[in-house]
Amino acid sequence: MLFFAMHREIVGQREVELEVEEGSTVAGLVGQVMDRYPRLRGYANSFVAAVNREYVDPSFELNEGDEVALIPPVSGGSGAFRVTQEALAAEPVIEAVKADDCGAVVAFLGVVRSNSRGRKVEHLEYDAYPPMAEEKLAQIGEEILQKWGLDNVAIHHRIGHLKVGEVSLVIAVASPHREAAFAACQYAVDRIKHVVPIWKKEVWDNGEAWVEGESVPESRPVS
Repeated sequence: MLFFAMHREIVGQREVELEVEEGSTVAGLVGQVMDRYPRLRGYANSFVAAVNREYVDPSFELNEGDEVALIPPVSGGSGAFRVTQEALAAEPVIEAVKADDCGAVVAFLGVVRSNSRGRKVEHLEYDAYPPMAEEKLAQIGEEILQKWGLDNVAIHHRIGHLKVGEVSLVIAVASPHREAAFAACQYAVDRIKHVVPIWKKEVWDNGEAWVEGESVPESRPVS
């Protein structure tokens, strides 16, 4: 079983091997985990589960070899959809989407700011489930294709330790006309906060905390 962000800190490691009986459900496995790590019960109504990198309901039956991940509320590979610890720059992402038939390119940069909710931010720590996160970024690209007919989309998200002023997210969308490019870029920003398993910890001069976003809407919480 895989754990991320605040769950990983409670468990003390990223991955734990667990044996379950045939026919066991995700809900049963989660109950087993909570018995082993009681502090996780404080998050019982806020996280969901993924099996083999897909969100599932608590009633989902497990098979031998399944990879199960507990997904906290999200805060948001290579190629167009990428999660990386490397520093991000806008220009390579923009170049990836430019095309001769596109008269508009809209780019968004998420940058670490120096204060949050009245506290001075020293740095941020981003955690992620990278393989699934990249698949969900690609899913957002597919949704944009379905909604606006645009396939010139690239999204890069950085994880790890980020200092104030560093870029955490770059989104670029190219379109024949600016209206669709602006709308699709805004859509991507919003969807990342809903479905991509990436989490953010704010570290201040007098403390730290994981910043919880919205629970994944495609599935029901495990409780």
